[in-house]
Amino acid sequence: MKQLDILKKHFSIKATISNIEAQNLYRIRALPRRIKDLEEFHSFEFKRHVKSDITGQRYTRYEIVSPA
Repeated sequence: MKQLDILKKHFSIKATISNIEAQNLYRIRALPRRIKDLEEFHSFEFKRHVKSDITGQRYTRYEIVSPA
């Protein structure tokens, strides 16, 4: 299954994903690029939430706003 198909399925079940989740669950190493592909070529819309974990490490959580 292609990475974009995996992400489409993920967003049909859950509204958000982070880079670490994408790497651990689906072996997707370039989540920001895949999110951009969904926006550019498949008309998805996302909000980006910059957060910090308990160690202070910043990360982005992608929230789907509008599926194609």
